[in-house]
Amino acid sequence: MRVTISRKAHFNAAHRLHRKDWSFEKNNAVFGKCNNPNFHGHNYGLTVSVTGKIDPETGFVLDVKVLADIIREEVEIPFDHKNLNLDVPEFQDLNPTAENIAVVIWNKIKKRIQSDFDLEIVLHETDRNFVTYKGE
Repeated sequence: MRVTISRKAHFNAAHRLHRKDWSFEKNNAVFGKCNNPNFHGHNYGLTVSVTGKIDPETGFVLDVKVLADIIREEVEIPFDHKNLNLDVPEFQDLNPTAENIAVVIWNKIKKRIQSDFDLEIVLHETDRNFVTYKGE
């Protein structure tokens, strides 16, 4: 029997959608106002879901406190109130789209949980725009 547990979190961050190898005009045509050279920000909402077998001794799939600590260490501390383009190493050469942010978060959390657990990340960039990533 496999069960899914979920934990919500949030972080606030600035970013700019921009490719260094494109001209300003091409970046502006593709990314529009999100290509603002002075950046823009979002209040990101995050749901992290872990699916696995219930441990018969504890009754947990994964202790939610452990999951909360992983999220804090891997996402909230490094991303919250940061400029993703300038302050987060993973985005030095990776455009910080919601899709790429979700994949980066998935990779950071996946390395901290049991390999037989499934992981799903849902990242809300706005109330209406969100991305789901479950791994490759």
